[in-house]
Amino acid sequence: MGEDLVTQQKYQSNTAYYTFVALDGNSKPKAAPPLEPETADDLERYNGALRRRQVRLILGGKMKPDDAKELKELFEKG
Repeated sequence: MGEDLVTQQKYQSNTAYYTFVALDGNSKPKAAPPLEPETADDLERYNGALRRRQVRLILGGKMKPDDAKELKELFEKG
């Protein structure tokens, strides 16, 4: 959060995203239980995470743009 020193009005200055990885007993990545969004807000955040992941994979050359289903849906809605 930031704050205007004159008016003392607080505002959101940035947003951060975290990525968590499940580890096995040997500290190696393992599959985690699937996440089930429960609210409309949860669902929007979940879908946003899927889209951001697809952008990273496309830019990294690990996914073809035609395979990015959630990104396609975003543009088809408009």
